[in-house]
Amino acid sequence: MRENIRNSVERYSSKKGYLLNPDKEIFESVIEGLAQNRLKYGKRYCPCRIVTGDPEKDKANICPCVYHEEEIERDGHCHCMLYYA
Repeated sequence: MRENIRNSVERYSSKKGYLLNPDKEIFESVIEGLAQNRLKYGKRYCPCRIVTGDPEKDKANICPCVYHEEEIERDGHCHCMLYYA
Protein backbone atom coordinates (compact mmCIF):
# COMPACT_ATOMS: atom_id res chain seq x y z
CA MET A 1 0.00 0.00 0.00
CA ARG A 2 2.79 2.46 0.86
CA GLU A 3 4.37 1.87 -2.54
CA ASN A 4 1.05 2.61 -4.29
CA ILE A 5 0.65 5.81 -2.29
CA ARG A 6 4.25 6.80 -2.96
CA ASN A 7 3.76 6.25 -6.70
CA SER A 8 0.51 8.21 -6.70
CA VAL A 9 2.09 11.13 -4.83
CA GLU A 10 5.03 11.14 -7.25
CA ARG A 11 2.74 11.14 -10.30
CA TYR A 12 0.61 13.93 -8.88
CA SER A 13 3.60 16.11 -7.99
CA SER A 14 5.06 15.62 -11.45
CA LYS A 15 1.75 16.45 -13.13
CA LYS A 16 1.31 19.64 -11.06
CA GLY A 17 4.97 20.68 -11.19
CA TYR A 18 5.45 20.36 -7.43
CA LEU A 19 8.51 19.07 -5.66
CA LEU A 20 8.28 16.42 -2.96
CA ASN A 21 9.84 17.00 0.43
CA PRO A 22 13.54 16.15 0.01
CA ASP A 23 13.82 15.18 3.69
CA LYS A 24 13.28 11.42 3.40
CA GLU A 25 12.31 11.06 7.05
CA ILE A 26 9.49 13.61 6.77
CA PHE A 27 8.45 12.29 3.35
CA GLU A 28 8.23 8.70 4.61
CA SER A 29 6.40 9.82 7.75
CA VAL A 30 3.68 11.47 5.65
CA ILE A 31 3.44 8.40 3.39
CA GLU A 32 3.12 6.21 6.49
CA GLY A 33 0.38 8.47 7.88
CA LEU A 34 -1.51 8.33 4.59
CA ALA A 35 -1.24 4.54 4.56
CA GLN A 36 -2.42 4.24 8.16
CA ASN A 37 -5.41 6.48 7.47
CA ARG A 38 -6.22 4.44 4.36
CA LEU A 39 -6.24 1.27 6.47
CA LYS A 40 -8.13 2.79 9.40
CA TYR A 41 -10.68 4.96 7.56
CA GLY A 42 -10.68 3.59 4.02
CA LYS A 43 -9.51 6.93 2.59
CA ARG A 44 -6.15 8.59 2.14
CA TYR A 45 -6.77 11.38 4.63
CA CYS A 46 -3.95 13.84 5.23
CA PRO A 47 -2.16 12.75 8.41
CA CYS A 48 -1.81 16.38 9.52
CA ARG A 49 -5.57 16.94 9.65
CA ILE A 50 -8.17 15.62 12.08
CA VAL A 51 -10.65 13.05 10.79
CA THR A 52 -14.06 14.03 12.18
CA GLY A 53 -16.00 10.95 11.12
CA ASP A 54 -18.33 13.06 8.97
CA PRO A 55 -17.63 11.81 5.42
CA GLU A 56 -18.88 15.05 3.86
CA LYS A 57 -16.54 17.22 5.95
CA ASP A 58 -13.65 14.78 5.80
CA LYS A 59 -13.59 14.47 2.01
CA ALA A 60 -11.85 17.87 1.92
CA ASN A 61 -8.92 16.22 3.72
CA ILE A 62 -8.30 13.42 1.24
CA CYS A 63 -4.77 13.84 -0.08
CA PRO A 64 -4.18 15.95 -2.03
CA CYS A 65 -6.54 17.97 0.14
CA VAL A 66 -8.53 20.96 -1.05
CA TYR A 67 -6.21 23.27 0.90
CA HIS A 68 -2.86 22.23 -0.57
CA GLU A 69 -2.74 24.59 -3.56
CA GLU A 70 -3.48 27.67 -1.45
CA GLU A 71 -0.95 26.56 1.19
CA ILE A 72 1.74 25.96 -1.43
CA GLU A 73 1.05 29.36 -2.96
CA ARG A 74 1.15 31.09 0.45
CA ASP A 75 3.79 29.07 2.33
CA GLY A 76 5.78 27.34 -0.40
CA HIS A 77 4.57 23.93 0.80
CA CYS A 78 1.40 22.19 1.95
CA HIS A 79 0.59 21.82 5.64
CA CYS A 80 1.89 18.23 5.74
CA MET A 81 5.11 19.39 4.08
CA LEU A 82 4.70 16.75 1.37
CA TYR A 83 4.34 19.00 -1.68
CA TYR A 84 6.57 22.03 -2.31
CA ALA A 85 6.58 24.79 -4.91
